[in-house]
Amino acid sequence: MTPIIPADRFEIFANNLDHPECVAFDEDGNAWAGGEAGQIYRIDPKGNVEQVANLGSFNAGLAFGPNRDLFVCNPALGVVRVDTRTGKHELFASHACGEKLICANYPLFDMGGYLYVTDSGHWMKRNGRVVCFSPDGREATLIKPFGYANGLAMDETWERLYVVESDTNTVFYLDLNPIGVPTVFATEVGRMPDGLAIDAAANVYVACYASDEIWRITRRGEKELLAHDPWAIKLSRPTNIAFWDDMIYVSNLGRYTITRAKL
Repeated sequence: MTPIIPADRFEIFANNLDHPECVAFDEDGNAWAGGEAGQIYRIDPKGNVEQVANLGSFNAGLAFGPNRDLFVCNPALGVVRVDTRTGKHELFASHACGEKLICANYPLFDMGGYLYVTDSGHWMKRNGRVVCFSPDGREATLIKPFGYANGLAMDETWERLYVVESDTNTVFYLDLNPIGVPTVFATEVGRMPDGLAIDAAANVYVACYASDEIWRITRRGEKELLAHDPWAIKLSRPTNIAFWDDMIYVSNLGRYTITRAKL
């Protein structure tokens, strides 16, 4: 299958990052990413990199919450809240619903301030789950048991949550109002799908770690190969995706870069 975007259309936006697993934008247009040794990076619109904090161990997904705080999934610690102005950080949650977070992987906030988090569990052990923290401190388990729970995304209605099951190459969705059951959205999505993003047309984008690909899935579940890098240079173990203006940004866990291309 011929990719829609050739690999050579991707350019390096930021370099010298320590194997970034995630990328997210703040309201000022700065990109944020985490590093393998615990670094939290702020990257300005010109690609200049500044380290703001260090959590001491590998950082996975991150997302902005209320008051512009950055919530970071750190598998060794749980979910950590970082003050983006000072770099000070504190543990937000190491447990959910009375159970330790085995591998906190990806956080997502909805418009109401609810925080959704994937706990990946162990590879191929089917002990992953998706949990939710409400603004008033309540906790709920939305999906359990699950495979290796990974990236999350929410549609424009804020009532459908998409979640990756990496160890089966599958993307599921979960209706939230009322709470439904996990339903298969797409199967055979590359090899080891990781991160998700949704565009304004409700297309779901999937970064595939083991196949150096990005797939786009329409709201009807039709798959198309958006990008693939056979040399693993511009897309090298891609893990997460973010949109800013008319560009798609990709974190490359296999290298030291965040790359981007015009859509």
